[in-house]
Amino acid sequence: MQSNNVDLQQLVAGAGDAIMVCDAKGAIVLWNAASERIFGFSEAEALGKSLDLIVPERQRGRHWEGYDKTMATGITKYGADLLRVPALHKDGHTLSIAFTVSMLFSEDRKVTGIVAIVRDETARFAEERKLRARLVEVEAKSKETQ
Repeated sequence: MQSNNVDLQQLVAGAGDAIMVCDAKGAIVLWNAASERIFGFSEAEALGKSLDLIVPERQRGRHWEGYDKTMATGITKYGADLLRVPALHKDGHTLSIAFTVSMLFSEDRKVTGIVAIVRDETARFAEERKLRARLVEVEAKSKETQ
């Protein structure tokens, strides 16, 4: 794939969504500025660290089980699916994130890692939760008047 003179480093650095790459063992090897903005960890704090940095403790077992299977098989069951999960910010508060993943391979088709493109949807998720609660409230009042 040609870059057609697109500076991919600038593209990754300037993206509004977090772009992170992890090697086959789960160590972070790329962490862009949006990753820092969303999760609070600087590039220096994140590089070489495990994804446990941002994966809530209660999700870690399931996360690593899936990650290890994906690295062993070279196949992700998620493909272009948008995944929505909780994540951790450096200060300890929980985020609601949405992301896609893509496998990375060497020339001989061995898995070298995975890239995730992540968006913080915490505010949108909170707003949806408020709207759902309001809808339940309105429906309950409607039933009372019938």
